[in-house]
Amino acid sequence: MNVIPFSTSRLSLREMTDADLNDYADLISDEEVMKYYPRPLARSEAQGWIDAQKRRYSAHGFGLWTLSLIETGEFVGDCGLTVQRVDGVDEVEIGYHVRAQFHRRGYATEAATACRDLARDQFSVRRLIAIIAPDNTPSQGVAQKIGLTLEKRADVFGGEKLIYAAEL
Repeated sequence: MNVIPFSTSRLSLREMTDADLNDYADLISDEEVMKYYPRPLARSEAQGWIDAQKRRYSAHGFGLWTLSLIETGEFVGDCGLTVQRVDGVDEVEIGYHVRAQFHRRGYATEAATACRDLARDQFSVRRLIAIIAPDNTPSQGVAQKIGLTLEKRADVFGGEKLIYAAEL
């Protein structure tokens, strides 16, 4: 079932395409956006970011989706669902990346709420997690606002992360 594109009150969500290359190159190379990653990614890695989502759409029907403002069409970032391995178990994670100029406006929470509901209602996901760096308090706040609670700490992506989770 193809459920994309979809929208919230302020945001449009759609599958990433190669036409998004410049926006994603700017997003993933931004030090503020990638603050809790090992490093910002190089512009040359942006196509790989997009290609990974295309593989996810094909394999699972979901991935990270492009966020744009409905009112202006301006690129905001991404939000969506990915399968991640945590403690030897494949889990569905909700993730989001919002351009620094749009931080603290509720866009991540708005998009994550829609993606949580989509996971439950369209993809029959029964358990949702968020993998968050221990010092990333903004993302912890988003996870809590959409109903996830701190479950455990786990070694993921080469370091200790907090695992927020909820049964849907």
